Amino acid sequence: MQIDTLALRLRPRTQMEAADLGARLCQSAAGSTFSCYAIAAVPVVLLTLASSEVAAWLPVVAIWWAKPWLDRTILFVLARAAFGQRTTPADLMRELRDVWWTRLVFTMTVLRFSPWRSFTAPVYQLEGLSIRAGSRRAHQIRRRNIGSAAMTTCAFSLCELALTTSLLSLLFWFAPPGRTPELGDPFFGDTPGILALALPIAYGLAVAYLEPFYVAAGFAMYLNRRAELEAWDIEQEFRRAFAQ
Repeated sequence: MQIDTLALRLRPRTQMEAADLGARLCQSAAGSTFSCYAIAAVPVVLLTLASSEVAAWLPVVAIWWAKPWLDRTILFVLARAAFGQRTTPADLMRELRDVWWTRLVFTMTVLRFSPWRSFTAPVYQLEGLSIRAGSRRAHQIRRRNIGSAAMTTCAFSLCELALTTSLLSLLFWFAPPGRTPELGDPFFGDTPGILALALPIAYGLAVAYLEPFYVAAGFAMYLNRRAELEAWDIEQEFRRAFAQ
């Protein structure tokens, strides 16, 4: 890790402050992040919508399951942004094998059920360790930080639920008088056609908007933890001082 090229100013922070820094990083690199993210997210959402013919609940579950895989594209862009590098779709295409297909099974299983996924995902994707060594490293990174990481996941899950519900409510707010759609029961297949599509579309939009910020928050918490473990903030200050 070349600390002198890091665009972020490191200093002692709480993990909640670090999460806020991650949101600011995502905002500053929004163009690169969302353009590259769309390359992965749009086909996934469209494919999952097609599965609504099988079961009304299937698209939502499929989008939820694919989130750790989608996160890899976001993290690739944000890791470059942290060093002041802009990422284009062409850059993503050149690294497609490593970004999308490396450790695919691990990403879709172990990371999918991790309550601190965004905090430890950089260990497995960016540090180039084997899964066993990465697991040991992830345990070190998350030590005494499990609560903050899990709270971040919980907070974004609640925001995702609120945004999905808000988008879905537009169907009822703008429905013509007497034409308000019935909710039905998606688990038993009697959901009206419009809601069978509206629910996964609303959820897909919520994920598309919030997931980059979630990944950025976890990535910044990871950087903050590494700065704490390896005294990056002190090294960065020394480099800045001697560069003047």
